[in-house]
This record gives sequence, structure tokens and C-alpha cells, in this order.
Amino acid sequence: MRYLLGVAAMAMALQGSAAVKSETAVYKAGELEFRGYVAYDDARTGKRPVVLIVHEWWGLGEHVRKVADRLAQAGYVGFAVDMYGEGKLTKDPQEAARWAGAVRGNPSVAEERFRAALNHIRKHPLADTSRMAAIGYCFGGTVCLEMARLGVDLGGVVSFHGGLASQVPMERRKLTARVLVLHGADDPSVPAEQVKAFEDEMRAARADWQLVAYGNAVHSFTNPEANSPTARYDAKADRRSWEAMTAFLRELFEG
Repeated sequence: MRYLLGVAAMAMALQGSAAVKSETAVYKAGELEFRGYVAYDDARTGKRPVVLIVHEWWGLGEHVRKVADRLAQAGYVGFAVDMYGEGKLTKDPQEAARWAGAVRGNPSVAEERFRAALNHIRKHPLADTSRMAAIGYCFGGTVCLEMARLGVDLGGVVSFHGGLASQVPMERRKLTARVLVLHGADDPSVPAEQVKAFEDEMRAARADWQLVAYGNAVHSFTNPEANSPTARYDAKADRRSWEAMTAFLRELFEG
């Protein structure tokens, strides 16, 4: 018991030593201004790996900001990117669908906006530009997979409950990043044939890839605000998928 109390006290002390700072990142793609969110632990010194986070179709909201903060506590620079411009955020699913469709349906637009964010964070004084990855949720997971297919300079990408179908023409695909897909096994928006096509694509590309399916989980299983029959938070899948992602990043960045 004394040992357990000592471990708990040590964990609390380590948490208390974290000094997460955040800042707004303003950058441009074409004529449009974008507003991202950067988080890092100011108690640490030196450069560190960068993890870009791409939001759900609602826009850059509180969910991905908290993810950036958690990644900062883990020793990374967390950068929640803005894929819509001007920090747009909505609660209207029809508006979200329009915004997401305009990006998802045009890989060149998605690439331009993602590369603008990538180029911006490369200039951050704490960024170790030799160690960079991207993770994304729902719409954002799809974006990360598309960036990997386009050969954007990332060591790895992680998709949480993202779509697996691609709009990138075969002749433009040049996947080199490692890939981790964290999938709700009962997600109605990603049917079995889409999963099978993705697996076939990864095999054909001879990619370094993993797909983990969480039983009984549907769409948006990491978002505590999701509460519908087809998009619902699942605490167990959320915890397990976070652990899978952190193991993936450790292997990616530390070997």
C-alpha cells in the first residue's frame, strides 16, 4: 500500500510539473486566413516531435484543443489545424457537411490547406521537423489518410473513426508514411466493403499499416459529446484507441 501511495504521489507531482502553454497560430493558404491552436509543455526544454491534429467536420472546436493539450503534456508540440479558414465552427450538421465536402471532395484544396499548416508549424522554435506526424478525427481522420496518400512529408498518420475511401487519383498516390487506423467495428458510415478496399489498397502499396477495430463501437467513439445511435462516445474504445496511438507515436519517434 505504501508503494502504491508513493507511485500515486509521484504521478501527481509529474502532472503538476507540466506547464502547458497554448497560442493561436495564424497563417494563410492562398488569400484565406487560418487560425490553428498550438500547445506545448513550457516546463520542458529543447525541440520535440510535432503532432498535427485535424478536427471533425464541425470545425476546430474544444475536442481537438484538448487533444493538443494532452499531447503537449506527453512531450509533443500539439497543433490543432484549421481546415476551413478563419477558425470556422458550427453545430449545424448540414453546414458541417457542406464545409467538409468542399475539402474532402477536392484533394488539391485539402493538400494546399494542410501543407500551409505544416509549413507554419515547421517554423515554431520548439518543432523538431525531423519528427512529425498527423492524427485526425472523423473528417480529420480522412484528411490525414489522404495526406499520406499524397506523399506529404510525415512520418506517420493516425485516423480515429475516419472514412477510409479516397478521392486521390491512383496516379497521384505515393504513400510512404506509416498508417494507423482506429475504427469502430460497428460504424455505419464506414461499411465493411470500404474497410476491405482500404486493406487491399494498403497491401498493394506495401505500406507499413495497422487497422484496429473496436467491438460495439460506432462513429465518433472518442468524443464525449457524441450521443446518437450512429455516433456515440465509448469510454473503453476511447481509452484503448488513445493507448494505441501513443504506442504508435513512441515507436515512430523513438524507434
